[in-house]
Amino acid sequence: MAFPDGDYPEAEGRALADAVREALARRRISRQTLADEAKISISTLEKVLSGRRPFTLATVIRLEEALGVRLRDGLGRTQPDKPAIVGLAADELGAYARAAVSWIEGSYLTLRPSFGMQGAVYAYLTQITWDERSSCLAFREAERLDAAFTQVGFVSIPHQSGHIYLVTNRHGQHRLAILGRPTIEGAMYGILTTLQAGRGSQLTPVAVPLALVPLARLTGSPAFGRVAADAPCHEAYRRHVARVTEDMFAVFPER
Repeated sequence: MAFPDGDYPEAEGRALADAVREALARRRISRQTLADEAKISISTLEKVLSGRRPFTLATVIRLEEALGVRLRDGLGRTQPDKPAIVGLAADELGAYARAAVSWIEGSYLTLRPSFGMQGAVYAYLTQITWDERSSCLAFREAERLDAAFTQVGFVSIPHQSGHIYLVTNRHGQHRLAILGRPTIEGAMYGILTTLQAGRGSQLTPVAVPLALVPLARLTGSPAFGRVAADAPCHEAYRRHVARVTEDMFAVFPER
């Protein structure tokens, strides 16, 4: 249900965004067409779908009327099982206590190789915070050049492996980041497994090195987007990505 001020909680907002995307795909209409039919601005629609603005009850009702579906019926279905103790994550996420994982909360410059430009580094923002409603750590991406592919999900920290997992599950479609424990500088290095968009509707599985660097450790304002080889920060970004394999945080066996 919505908060008293009319805004939906973060986890329910993600479920609503997924429902809107599915309805768009089924009806085969553009976001602009939906915005026009729902009598909301395209800017508002883009922001609620990317998580940069919370859904309000009024916006949801307008979208439901325009799409001819009830978006609220599936709320809560993609959330992890609610734990029995407040402040303790569900067993499926590692059963960690909030106090034991507070060190990971924060904003991170996120770096991986660019899929579209040889030698470039793709940079965006990942924010990790405690989700009170689901009683676990959650992550949200921002500052992505390809905003339509912005990811949100939950954080799993099982004791057995000693690794950190950023998990996205949208209607059964998963994206997974596996990260080692933070270094002395607070950075986390590992691997991202996702789908690379190709021609038309083609999607290809891909795995790449991934680095999360705490914004608080950086000097100056970070650059986001596709960072080419001639950019001032490219060498520093490239070194972080290269460290994944050089320091054996992840291994990519030779073919």
